[in-house]
Amino acid sequence: MKLDKIAKKKFRIRNKLKKSNTNNRLRLTVSRSSKNISAQIIDDINNKTIVNASSVEKDIKKIAKTRKSDLSLFVGEALAKRANIKNITKVYFDRGHYKYHGRVKLLTDALRKNGLEF
Repeated sequence: MKLDKIAKKKFRIRNKLKKSNTNNRLRLTVSRSSKNISAQIIDDINNKTIVNASSVEKDIKKIAKTRKSDLSLFVGEALAKRANIKNITKVYFDRGHYKYHGRVKLLTDALRKNGLEF
């Protein structure tokens, strides 16, 4: 089966993260569309999503109705609060095929400001 460019990049990045995961850290993934952004913390050993946050959720949509960058900040804050409740402090950041720029960078800055380390 032939993979396209984006799928190859995702596969390459995720495999590097999984191979370098010697101390069993959790993985923070980001997915972004033209209007929304979502992030989740995944346990790769058990293949389970532990915490997630998305801009599609009603409480986040009510707060930020103006710009997409504001949505990224609120999603980052919500994910960090939910991770702190579950006592998660250190994760690996999996940006997928997205550049570390714009809304993805704003999301990670909000996560770092609220206590997550990666």
